[in-house]
Amino acid sequence: MPSRSDDAVAGALEHAATVLVGDIRDLAVSNPVVLIDGRSGAGKTTLARMLVERWPVQGRVQSIALDSIYPGWDGLDAGAERALDGILRPHGRGLLGSWRRWDWESEADAESHAVDPALSLLVEGSGILTPATAKIADVTVWVESAERGRKARALSRDGDTYRPHWDRWAAQEDEHVRRDAPRALATRVVTVP
Repeated sequence: MPSRSDDAVAGALEHAATVLVGDIRDLAVSNPVVLIDGRSGAGKTTLARMLVERWPVQGRVQSIALDSIYPGWDGLDAGAERALDGILRPHGRGLLGSWRRWDWESEADAESHAVDPALSLLVEGSGILTPATAKIADVTVWVESAERGRKARALSRDGDTYRPHWDRWAAQEDEHVRRDAPRALATRVVTVP
């Protein structure tokens, strides 16, 4: 049986998805770009999944998680740069983009994936919302959540794989928040308990 905390998280994300679907629909464009940022465990991936399921624009949406791009546990900034250079800038120019999946086990780049500029694009992950990426996006989202809830959700999801890296990753998120002020760049701020 889900806890009341889980119900509050689900309710906050449900409300956010409904509002964001309206924001995307109101753009009246055929290939909108949506960025979802927030610290680890805030609910970015769940929110992205909900948006993909309800995507209000005709055609397929390309959903890319920075978790697939970061080059290792020290790669928050590098992952965001890879997304900017390989995905967002080409998409914004109407050019075919591409990104390479990071293989966490072999600690090396893996296969490439193409990004069609004619299709909608949703990119989610810690570090994606910067002054450079905000200029390219149509809808920018910051997911705000207190550390206690975020850490519990992230470690419940990823367990011992993530536990030894939590502080290391959090320090990179802190630097991103200090340097890039992603909350101030967001067209929507979503608060998750």
